[in-house]
Amino acid sequence: MARGGRDQTPTDWVTRTADLALHHAETVNGGTLPDLVTCASGISPSGPIHLGNLREFLTVHFVAEEIRRRGINVRHLHSWDDYDRFRKVPAGVDPVWNEHIGRPLTAVPDPTGEFANWAERYKAPLRAALAEMGCDMVEVDQTAMYQSGTYREQVLTAVRRRDVIESVLGRYRTKKPAAIEVPEGAEGEEPTAEEESDGTGDLARFPYKPYCRGCGRDTVTLTSYDDETTDLAYTCDTCGGSFVTNLATQDEGKLVWKVDWPMRWTFEGVHFEPGGVDHASPGSSYTVGKDLVGPVFGGHAPSFVGYSFVGVAGMPKMSSSKGGVPTAAEALRILEAPILRWLYVRRQPKQAFNVDFGQEVLRLYDEWDALTRKAANPAKRDAAVLAWERASATASAGTLPTPAVTVPFRLLSSVADVTAGSLDLISATVGKVGHEHASVEELEPRLSKAATWMTSYVDPEDRTTVRAVADAERLGSLSEQEAEWLRLLLDRLPASFEDGDELTTLIYGVPKLGRGLAVEDAPTDEVKADQKAFFTLLYALLVDAERGPRLPTLFAALGAEKVRELLTLPA
Repeated sequence: MARGGRDQTPTDWVTRTADLALHHAETVNGGTLPDLVTCASGISPSGPIHLGNLREFLTVHFVAEEIRRRGINVRHLHSWDDYDRFRKVPAGVDPVWNEHIGRPLTAVPDPTGEFANWAERYKAPLRAALAEMGCDMVEVDQTAMYQSGTYREQVLTAVRRRDVIESVLGRYRTKKPAAIEVPEGAEGEEPTAEEESDGTGDLARFPYKPYCRGCGRDTVTLTSYDDETTDLAYTCDTCGGSFVTNLATQDEGKLVWKVDWPMRWTFEGVHFEPGGVDHASPGSSYTVGKDLVGPVFGGHAPSFVGYSFVGVAGMPKMSSSKGGVPTAAEALRILEAPILRWLYVRRQPKQAFNVDFGQEVLRLYDEWDALTRKAANPAKRDAAVLAWERASATASAGTLPTPAVTVPFRLLSSVADVTAGSLDLISATVGKVGHEHASVEELEPRLSKAATWMTSYVDPEDRTTVRAVADAERLGSLSEQEAEWLRLLLDRLPASFEDGDELTTLIYGVPKLGRGLAVEDAPTDEVKADQKAFFTLLYALLVDAERGPRLPTLFAALGAEKVRELLTLPA
């Protein structure tokens, strides 16, 4: 079974999932790989597509990339479930939008008027974020597919075999689905239409549901169906109208979800598709679809992997129908694209995790930089480096943007803290403390992300505030030793801070001078204690805090004139 040349080690969950997907593709294709392997994702653009939803896209993306790397023709096919019903009005949207509940997402207007409809409003930022992350996919809009009649024969097939569908659904209906705990940052599988009664008798759980011809909503009660003519009659519970739609000639509705999904597996020839762990519990979408796809549509269920939820530390549960949830676009304001990708590829899909927009960002960048240094050594290539490689480049986009000159994120952000986020000032300051570069552009995209994080995401209470004027009261009450330290510092302070090493030596050396030592001498225990007290004094006088950015960095950011001003008692 030839699958192209590839290293057997190291391996990771992507390798193993791709192996399973390809084995499945061969099995359902009679023992040989098909001409095109299809890895599918799908999502309903009902609201902001948050970081939990992003796992749907990236799980498929990484598996498709691995298959492509093996020289196999593969596509990432993404379905926008934009023909789904509008379920509820999120916070922050005019309550008048309640009148659109029950209509397809593509029939609901965008509240801002910027986009063609509700669905497009939420597709657009996700598309841009995926492009920034190097994700390439073939998109399918389900509104267009249904309304164009593309699925007409599949709809008729499902209706003809509705007794088979009902027997499968009935088996699961007698079983209580296992309780799936949905942790912070995710939303579970929504109740679907086939679990509700939309008619009586044979029509109680009909596999197809029309949108009302009168008002466009799906709040209908089916009253009759004629197998010969395919006429489906219904009344609308909202507008009160009575209508008849012909399934063989008109396209005014859609299959219910648990029938729609296996229909598309067959129609699109899907070989791999993941889903939230809740989709694979007894009686849920994948387990039901797996039992329906062969008897009803003559197809095969794809290879499946269930993924756990992604949350945001310290924030309420993410639900895309609510406003104000962190999205991929939001995360990319502070995380380089490879780092955001790395958060997802370094963990197995079954592992839940949180994305932390707070101080954890500093540690995340530190870890990434350390891994980047490790990846530069071929002898150290292991599963962690493999994850770095997958995060850093894609087949379509190549190597994703990273800074030409790598400056630690915590240094950039600490400088941003005392320079009000000025990119030019940040650039000039880090150049003075040992990170030489020719232009601001060589620090991008990290420079802008560090400035954005510090100015927009860090709690104001955790920010560093430079004193506007000198603290005359504190300067007027200095001890004899403190006054001597400041005199020694100011007497030797250069007119400008161009040499970071010289500045560091001076700041650490003042307490040595106070003890009669030279600045280059090793510190004694007494000097170490003096250094701690001296640094505390400097922070108090410069930023009215017990701690802050490293003092050489703080001095370089403030400049010699401002430092002298704040450390000198006003006349």
